Amino acid sequence: MKDLGTVRHRARRRAQGHGRLAALLLALLVVLGLPGGTAFAAVADAAHPARAAIRVPAGAVDAVAAMQPSWNMGNTLDAIPDETSWGNPSATKALFDTVRDKGYRSVRIPVTWKDHQSAAAPYTIDATFMNRVKQVVDWALADGLYVVLNVHHDSWEWIANMPTDHDGVLARFDSTWTQISKTFRDEPRTLLYESVNEPQFNNATDAQKAQLMNELNTSFHSIVRSSGGGNADRLLVLPTLGCTPTQDLMDSLSTTMGSLHDSNLVATVHFYGYWPFSVNIAGGTRYDATSQKDMSDAFARMHDTFVAKGIPVYLGEYGLLSYPDYTHTDAVERGEALKYFEDLGYQARRNGVTTALWDAGSFLNRTTLQWRDSGLMDLIKAGWTTRSGTASSDMVYLRKSAQITAQTLTLNPNGTSFQSLWQGSTRLASGTDYTVSGNQLTLTASALSRLAGNRAYGVNATLQARFSQGVPWQISVISYDTPVLSGATGTTGSLTIPAQFRGDRLATMEARYADGSNAGPANWTPYQEFNTAFTPDYSGNTITLTATFLSAINDGAPVTLTFDFWSGATVTYHVKKSGGSVTGTTS
Repeated sequence: MKDLGTVRHRARRRAQGHGRLAALLLALLVVLGLPGGTAFAAVADAAHPARAAIRVPAGAVDAVAAMQPSWNMGNTLDAIPDETSWGNPSATKALFDTVRDKGYRSVRIPVTWKDHQSAAAPYTIDATFMNRVKQVVDWALADGLYVVLNVHHDSWEWIANMPTDHDGVLARFDSTWTQISKTFRDEPRTLLYESVNEPQFNNATDAQKAQLMNELNTSFHSIVRSSGGGNADRLLVLPTLGCTPTQDLMDSLSTTMGSLHDSNLVATVHFYGYWPFSVNIAGGTRYDATSQKDMSDAFARMHDTFVAKGIPVYLGEYGLLSYPDYTHTDAVERGEALKYFEDLGYQARRNGVTTALWDAGSFLNRTTLQWRDSGLMDLIKAGWTTRSGTASSDMVYLRKSAQITAQTLTLNPNGTSFQSLWQGSTRLASGTDYTVSGNQLTLTASALSRLAGNRAYGVNATLQARFSQGVPWQISVISYDTPVLSGATGTTGSLTIPAQFRGDRLATMEARYADGSNAGPANWTPYQEFNTAFTPDYSGNTITLTATFLSAINDGAPVTLTFDFWSGATVTYHVKKSGGSVTGTTS
């Protein structure tokens, strides 16, 4: 949850003649007021990559607006202990080329310094690591991108101990920013600093946390400004406690910012949606009215607290906590996730907030430099400028063992208008294949019978609902029958249930004891967390109950599981733990 600042691009001096000439040409462009963007690049050599010329708006609000949209290079330089420790390859110049070519104008580069820094005073940062960070930052700047550089997982690694080691933590924090400020002081204003990511404090009251947060932000500001060079007017990004966008925490940050009397400050928070929906727990399977209100209220608070008062907001991280995640089965249904991302783009635009997508490798494959889900990225990109129409679902389920009947979806035009329905390059016939009454789209039985074909389990056809603008809404026509589960034995380490999914997909799982009380680690709700308590494997034809779930149920107490599927089908299953053994039965 990082944020980027606005910048005034400065030509870097070169020792060689061609470098001086490039710098002079760049300076001339700025003086003449020619358009910036990536229209001009200085001549590069091996040691100094060329930099695209950017005219950074003088005002912080306009500068941060020019950073929209933004992208996070997550789980890389912030990985512990080293750059590749969390599964991503080392960053390259080509990575930033790919991000820039997708339309991103800024990047957030999270950095965890702890494992590359002496643990005792003077807390010296390893020169090799500092040079590596600078190399990566310079690659991004050379691509004409704004860059936000921060102190990342140090927040919980050692900064969180500030309540019990106040002087030691503050000394280390100050030393860290003193060294960063010195290293990057002559970089252009397209480089922003963010004081600390998602700050937190152990063993402290709310009042103490607020005081410590103010102290860190104030000390960060003082150190950077006193370091001179380009740091004198660099955009500085200040977070709320935890980067949480609640009113009390934003009010506290607003008070801190007001006390600094500095027009080059940026507020930052993060947003990952309504938690039950974001992780799929407590029945939060859909992007419903509760999730929508949670989002619109959060963005309204950002606007009213900061934007309306002339303070830019950089949404340093956004996404869903459990989607997408290429290492696990999707916990959030794709269509519901698409509705979330579409609405977020709209809420950000209407409230003047610059957004930074958190990407730890699930959006952009860092090895192949290919975007993993082009449809998702197309929708996110469209959201930077316009709205896209959606519908109540992206799935139409047809029971294979039953006669096909007409099926209706509710269209959500989102300010657009429905135009037509397509299958590939074939336009479906209005009145024959489908009808539209108000916002009700009805697919006729005859059209669905044709689209279902031989009615093999799974997706038989994919349709596109096209609207007057934005990205078309995809609708999968799916044949299914109620899934069938089988008995199984296992241990408290895991229970693997054989499953014939028969074209269906799992939405959630309920767990209850015989008396109706909730069973499992989330004992405040019957609906357990997807991929934490249970996980389906559609290719392997299994559902696994995890050690997390099994260790939380009572020994010797039968548990009734209800598996809820997206077709609307439900399947009941029974589990009983006896010591280290677990038995699952269908009756």
